[in-house]
Amino acid sequence: MSAWKAKRFWKEASVEQAEEGFAVKLDGRPVKTPAKRTLVTPTRAMAEVVAAEWDAQEGEIKPHLMPATKTVNAALDKVAIQKQEVADMLAAYGDSDLLCYRAERPESLVTRQAEVWDPMLAWGAQALGARLEPRIGVMHRPQDPQALAVLSDKTHALNAFELAAFHDLVSLSGSLILGFAAAEQVRSDAQIWDMSRLDEIWQAEQWGKDDDAEAMAELKKSSFLHASRMFTLCRER
Repeated sequence: MSAWKAKRFWKEASVEQAEEGFAVKLDGRPVKTPAKRTLVTPTRAMAEVVAAEWDAQEGEIKPHLMPATKTVNAALDKVAIQKQEVADMLAAYGDSDLLCYRAERPESLVTRQAEVWDPMLAWGAQALGARLEPRIGVMHRPQDPQALAVLSDKTHALNAFELAAFHDLVSLSGSLILGFAAAEQVRSDAQIWDMSRLDEIWQAEQWGKDDDAEAMAELKKSSFLHASRMFTLCRER
């Protein structure tokens, strides 16, 4: 016996101003998260994107085609109730940031890492007030506690919706600095994503592409681009 699947029951999805932001409604009734919280976003722009996803559904509801709704649900049902823990986890990336772990050889990879990653560390020092230092090899060496404290404060200052998007920017790239760079739109999303895959791109240039690895990378890239868009929507009015 097949499982019951939800189907479209509404005629129109709309956005209405609410006490804590902007609510998405279906025929005037508020959308609820999986935890039964009212779906309210901090900006109208974000609510309109969510409403458009609901309006685009035809027949059977397909959650995998509703990424913005999924991110908002995560912000309300998960991040908002454990914000401290999520921020702590993401801030910890600073002490093992991808940009800081460099190859010893070959020279072409060493040079590429320096050319691409050094400017981002310099940006972090200037714009974020936190200088992280590169290391040779993969063995962990702690970063300056003062720099880590600055990055931690900036991470904890994000609201639940920003943090939900920031989680994917950092975890997918492996870099707290690149996460902030994407959030602040220092480079294009695609450029920042490629920075996070510098080693893989270099390997593919030397030995050829692996189709399975490339397919997985494209899925991750799509999630990264979506996260960046959601972070931007948090600040649009």
